[in-house]
Amino acid sequence: MSQTPVKMTIEEYLTYDDGTDKRYGLEDGVLLEMPPGTGKHEAIITFVLFQFLLEKQRLGLALEPRPNGTEVMTKKQIRRPDVCVITPEQARAIEKTSAVLQTAPPLIVEVVSPESVERDYNIKTSEYASIGVGEYWIVDPLENKVTVCLLQGEVYSQTAYTGSQQIVSQLFPGLNLTAQQILSA
Repeated sequence: MSQTPVKMTIEEYLTYDDGTDKRYGLEDGVLLEMPPGTGKHEAIITFVLFQFLLEKQRLGLALEPRPNGTEVMTKKQIRRPDVCVITPEQARAIEKTSAVLQTAPPLIVEVVSPESVERDYNIKTSEYASIGVGEYWIVDPLENKVTVCLLQGEVYSQTAYTGSQQIVSQLFPGLNLTAQQILSA
């Protein structure tokens, strides 16, 4: 027996509470339950977040790396990235309200899972570029690569990193991190 998808507006989503601890996303107006990630998925998120925090501290940057609780409003829907690096202004804007950014964060990281391949590589790439996310990382443990997408005008130029290749980041230019380090977190 299949369930009828729950349709709702963005406004309804922002105040939705079903009384459980389940996490949801909104895609094309449909409420989607977001299953917990695998242990590997969570380890990668934690490792990347920690590396960004270290680099922020080393460089004295005012940026705020956040784990997957901060959401981003695209032109089509609300996304919940695995890691989101936000500005101090964005942090102040969500300090006393739902953590949904109305403006593009400087950097987003998504970790690919079997059910998110198409969404992470194609749909989110298009959505994040359209709102002006300057840097978008796709960490893919299924293909053992990290793709860094840098916004050039309205589209991303993409560079895939594997093995011991050092990742090049515009936001964290001195970052000393390889694809292998991330993928073996």
